[in-house]
Amino acid sequence: MISSLQGTAASVGDDSLVIVVGGVGFSVAVTPQVARATHVGAEVHLHTNLIVREDALSLYGFENREELVVFTQLIGVTGVGPKSALGVLSSLTVPQIAEAVASDDDAPFRRVSGIGPKTAKLIVVQLAGRLAPPTAGGAPAASVAPGVPLQVTQALMGLGWSERTAGEAVAATLEDATDADKATVQALLRRTLSTLGPARKETAGG
Repeated sequence: MISSLQGTAASVGDDSLVIVVGGVGFSVAVTPQVARATHVGAEVHLHTNLIVREDALSLYGFENREELVVFTQLIGVTGVGPKSALGVLSSLTVPQIAEAVASDDDAPFRRVSGIGPKTAKLIVVQLAGRLAPPTAGGAPAASVAPGVPLQVTQALMGLGWSERTAGEAVAATLEDATDADKATVQALLRRTLSTLGPARKETAGG
C-alpha cells in the first residue's frame, strides 16, 4: 500500500499530478483544488490511497489525512466508486460533508456530477455516525440519531436482505419517517421492515 508520496511535481493536469519520487514518476488523481495550487517543480506531499483493479493500479492523493479518511469512507458506500468519491471531495469540504450527513441532508451530494438521488441518500445513510461531527457553529442538530441508519442496514442484512436493498430501503424510509422513528434502531428497523415486508426477504447472495 502506498500511503503517502513526497516528491517533485513533474507535470500538472486539471485533476492529476505526476510526482517524481526517487527517480520514479507516480501519476496521482487529485481534486482540481490541489492541481490548481501546484506548479511544475514544486515540492508536494500527499496522503494517498491505492486502488487495485484487475486492469489498473490507481493512486488518489489528498492534502490532509481528513480528506483521505472521508475518501475511504465514501468508496465504502454502495454505488460510490473512487472517481465519484473524488468528485464529492472536489465539490464539498470535509466539514460540509460532515454537516450534510449530520443533518440528514442529501441535497449537496445530489449536486455532485455523477451522484444520483439514490446514491446521494445512501451516502447520508451509510456515513451516519462515521464522520467526525462538524465544528461548533456548523451543522444544526441532526434529526436522525448518529449511527442508527447504519445499524438498521446491518440488521436487515443479517435478516437476509442484500446490502443494496437494505440501504435503499432505509434511505426510502427516512424520507417519510418521523423524528421518533429515527431516534432508535428498534423504531427505524420496525418502520423499514413494514416497508419491505417479509415476502420480499432475499437470500444472502441476493
